[in-house]
Amino acid sequence: MGPEEAERLIARLREQAREIHRLASGLPENQLAQRLEAGQWSLKELVCHIWRVQQIFELRIQSMLAEDNPEIAVYEPDGDPEFERLAARPMADLLTGFSNDRQRFLKLLGTLDASGWQRTGIHPEFPRYDVGFQLQYMAHHEAHHIYQMFQRRALLEAPRY
Repeated sequence: MGPEEAERLIARLREQAREIHRLASGLPENQLAQRLEAGQWSLKELVCHIWRVQQIFELRIQSMLAEDNPEIAVYEPDGDPEFERLAARPMADLLTGFSNDRQRFLKLLGTLDASGWQRTGIHPEFPRYDVGFQLQYMAHHEAHHIYQMFQRRALLEAPRY
């Protein structure tokens, strides 16, 4: 991944964090925690999932930077006790923690040179897995959940622009 592409990806992750904050703000806690359809996460649970995935991905990147080709485990959100712990917190705390972690994470990414972006790990689902690929994956995964947040927000209250 070249430096311009890395900068665009960091900017995208920064902007997506702003959008997550916007979509999860300004509603009462009971609405944020409300599941609008059976089996579908609430707005609050989506924020918890996005933050949890960020935590997992940051740990993976730290491993790839510190070790040669570390084994990367598949993340299964079902039954993750850390997700449950996050979901028990108030949304204001979640947004503050997520934002602080995102800022720290983006600072780390900003320090990487070309060789850092190319550090690899061994993932059972992807034949080529490096820091750049993982962050692209993260951005697309997060965008999917931001769309879900937009949909949930629209059902709870007319969106404000």
